[in-house]
Amino acid sequence: MRRTAALLLRHGGGGGGISQALADMLVCPLTKKPLRYCEASGSLVSDAVGISFPIVDGIPSLLPKDGKLLEDHQEKSGHESSPRDSSH
Repeated sequence: MRRTAALLLRHGGGGGGISQALADMLVCPLTKKPLRYCEASGSLVSDAVGISFPIVDGIPSLLPKDGKLLEDHQEKSGHESSPRDSSH
């Protein structure tokens, strides 16, 4: 296991990012669905819930408290969660 982790980190490239092989193995801690690496923000994104998890010094921080809600997802969920029927 150590050899695999060392190999993945060694081939992670520069700029604080992570290797594609590592990104392909990681899943969202909330939904357990695959994460997408976003080069623009240097983070891992869970498209299922619209949360971005930071990568600090090449190490993904996948704690739910470290995730940030994406603005696009807030706008979409805001429209969907508006009450259409006030008879509840």
